[in-house]
Amino acid sequence: MATQLILHDTAQRMRQFYVLTKPRVTMLAVFCAVIGMFLSTPGMVPLRVLFAGTAGIALLAGAAFAVNCLIESGIDAKMARTRWRPSARGELTSLQTVVFAGVIGGIGMFLLYRYVNALTMWLTFGTFVGYAIVYTILLKPATPQNIVIGGLSGAMPPLLGWTAVTGNVAPDALLLVLIIYAWTPPHFWALALYRADDFSRAGLPMLPVTHGQKFTRLFVLLYTVILIASTLLPFVYGMSGWIYLGAAVALDGVFLYYAIRIYTAYSDRLAQQTFRYSVIYLAGLFTALLVDHYF
Repeated sequence: MATQLILHDTAQRMRQFYVLTKPRVTMLAVFCAVIGMFLSTPGMVPLRVLFAGTAGIALLAGAAFAVNCLIESGIDAKMARTRWRPSARGELTSLQTVVFAGVIGGIGMFLLYRYVNALTMWLTFGTFVGYAIVYTILLKPATPQNIVIGGLSGAMPPLLGWTAVTGNVAPDALLLVLIIYAWTPPHFWALALYRADDFSRAGLPMLPVTHGQKFTRLFVLLYTVILIASTLLPFVYGMSGWIYLGAAVALDGVFLYYAIRIYTAYSDRLAQQTFRYSVIYLAGLFTALLVDHYF
C-alpha cells in the first residue's frame, strides 16, 4: 500500500512537471524544427542530429515554458484558461520549478552542443531568453504589441532545425521564420478576442483590452493578409514548387475567410474556431513544404 502511494505521488508530481512544459505548444514548435531539418538537405537528416537536435530543442522549449509558468503563476491564477496549471494552483514551489527548468534546459544545451553544433545551441538558448525573459517579463505586461515584438522567439524553431543540420543560417530558413512570425499575431489575437475578460482580470495589456474588439478584429484581418503574402514567398523564391503553392493557397483561403468573418460578423465561437484552425493551418503549411521538398 505504501509503495502504491509513493508511485502514485511520483506519477502525479511528474505529470505536474510535464504540464509546466506546455506540451502541445512544445510539440508544435518541435514539429516546425524537424521540418526545418528536412528542408535543409536534399537527402535524409543524419539520425544523430535528428534525435539529439529534436530532444535538445524540445527540452529547452520546455524549460522556457516552465520559467514562463513560474513568472506568471499569479497571473495564471486569475485566468480561467490557465488557473488549472500546477504553478498557478501552488502545487509546485518556485524552487522545484527553477530546478526542473534548469535540469532539462541544461540537458538540452548539452545535447545540442555535444551532438549537434554550438550555433544551434546558442540560437536555441537565445530563443529561451527571448521567450522566458524578454517576452514574459519585459514585453507582455508592458505593451499591447507584445505578441508582435516578442513573436520572433516563437518563430525560431525552423531556423534551429535548419542550423542543426547545416551549421549555418540561410535565406530559406529565414523565410520559414517569417511565416511563423506573421502567423503569430492573428493566431494569438483570435484567442485574445474571446478571452479578453481573462486578460483584463489579469491586468495584461492585450490588444482587445487596450484598443477594443473592433480594432483587434481589423488587425487580425490585416495580419492575415501579411501572413498570406509571406506564405507565397517560398514559391516565389524558388524554395518550393507547385505542390506547396496549391496547398498554401487552399489553406490561406480558409484562413482569410475566417479573418474576414471575424471582422464582419464576430462571435466568440468564430474566434475559437479561428484559433483552432490556425494551429491546423501552420501544421498543414509545413507538412506541404515537406511533401513538396521530396516529391
